[in-house]
Parts: sequence; C-alpha cells; structure tokens
Amino acid sequence: MTQSDELAERIRARIQADRLMDGAFFMTEADLAEEYGVSRTVAREAVSRLVAIGLLEARKRLGLIVRRPDPLRLLQLGLPSLFDSDQDIAELAMLRYVVEMGAVDLAIRNGSDEQCQQLCDLAGEMAGAIRSERPEQISELDIAFHTLLLQMTSSHLIAGMQRVLVNFFDSAYQDYQSDVATGERMIWEHQELAAAIRDRDSNRARTMMQMQSRFWLENKPNN
Repeated sequence: MTQSDELAERIRARIQADRLMDGAFFMTEADLAEEYGVSRTVAREAVSRLVAIGLLEARKRLGLIVRRPDPLRLLQLGLPSLFDSDQDIAELAMLRYVVEMGAVDLAIRNGSDEQCQQLCDLAGEMAGAIRSERPEQISELDIAFHTLLLQMTSSHLIAGMQRVLVNFFDSAYQDYQSDVATGERMIWEHQELAAAIRDRDSNRARTMMQMQSRFWLENKPNN
C-alpha cells in the first residue's frame, strides 16, 4: 500500500468515525498535509482517490466537502470496462441471477397489486414482440420487466442494480436469433413468473426464476 493509499484509508476511517454527514466541511488539502505529516503531493493523491469514489468533493477557495458515495454509480461506471469478453458476460449473468433470485421474495412481499398487473402486462407485450419477431422491442420489454421486478422490492439499492445489469441485456440480445421453441419458452417463463408473483407464490416464483436464468448460466464459456 502506497503512502497515498494509506492516507486515503485513514481519511475514510476518520469521516466514518466522526460520522460526518453529506455536505460537512472536512479541511483543506494544506491542513490535511500538515495534520497528517505528509507532503502536499501525497495529500493531493489521497484526496483524488476519495474524490474518485465520491466520498469527498474539492471546492476551490473553500476546501474539502464530505459527500455520500453512490455505490450504484460506481458500479455503473466501472463495469462497462470490465465486461468485454464472454467470460465477463457470464460473470454478469451470475450477478443478475443472484440479485433477482434474492429480489423475488421482496417483490412478492412489497409489490403492489397494480405493479403485479403491470408485470403480467409486460409479459403479454413481450409475447407479442417475440411472435412478431421484433428483437429490439423484445430487449426493451425484457429490461422493463426485470426493472419493474426489482422496483417492487421497495429497495433503492436493489432497484438501481438494473442500471448496472442493462449491460448484460444488451450483450444477450446482440446475437438474438428467431427460434420458435426458444421464443415460446421465453414467453411461458415470463408469463409464469409474473403470474407467480401476482399470486404471491414464492416457491413457484423462485422456480420460474431459476428456469428463466438456466439458459444464461448453462451457456457460460469454459474457464
């Protein structure tokens, strides 16, 4: 660990220990260098690391302001550069599976009757798009379906994960090929999943989520 890394960690720990809230004044870079006994260069590098993750904001003629990092934004910015191979896409598919399997029970518990009906309606629209062979619309409806599913958890963090997982959907539908059997399977799985959530049937919903994810998980490339 470099001196800058060590200082960045000490600053982060101090902000947490002092329970400094979003918008609170921390100190200037000059004060930071003097208090921790480091050079201005080391202080600047440490601050840059914390600014990059959204924990600090540097204001001219004012100093350093504490900010509340957005973990979803960090994932959204970082993942596109990491997921550019078949193996990377497979990892993203597994991330999607874990997030959505965990979301099923929360969606059933917290989702409104109106949201449940919207989920069924989206499954119906997706069936029409698949049978009419409109790949772009299929992708859009699938994203809308799973976005709503995560929103039904009533968790801002879980719902926001869909912004990260859109990369997976984009990659998945790039090579979409019209196939009657595959299309009918997708229709049935989405409609059954929506119906299970509408009926507040956790066991059936989890089973359908497993079936829906099977294709992506089983078709991951070998290491």
